[in-house]
Amino acid sequence: MPGWFAIRTSPRWEFRASSELSIRGFETYLPLRHIKRNWSDRVKIIDQPLFPGYLFGRFHLADRVRVLQAPGVKQIVGVGNTPAPISDSELENLRTLVSANTLLVPWPYLGAGQRIRIDHGPLAGVEGFVVRADQGALRIVVSVDLLQRSVATEIDRSSIGSAE
Repeated sequence: MPGWFAIRTSPRWEFRASSELSIRGFETYLPLRHIKRNWSDRVKIIDQPLFPGYLFGRFHLADRVRVLQAPGVKQIVGVGNTPAPISDSELENLRTLVSANTLLVPWPYLGAGQRIRIDHGPLAGVEGFVVRADQGALRIVVSVDLLQRSVATEIDRSSIGSAE
């Protein structure tokens, strides 16, 4: 069964690399966040990669040369020269956060902290770390260990339980 891998791209080539890999028959996932851009004559909401310079691809290790030949692809993230797969639960947590249309903010990677699981609401089932607790709201962080990247969002305290 093919696994999910993080793919590093050339700067600002995430969309093109994702498209090229899809054309070649690979399943890709490029998590996006909505941000406001101010121009002199208007304000526009644009989609920007959640992890600039990275996307996710699903493929067999035997196909890694075909993946690396796609325009914009720099490397498959791994340990040394060996690509390392990303766990399905980490990718599913990320997909759930992105699809919930909450405000997503890039956050420094956390290696330790209180791990929680969201039990109620649109983010039910997502696991992350509590970073800040303010007046009824919690800022939680969901991390992708292999990339050492994280995203943060705020949730209501009543939505969480503890992860085991």
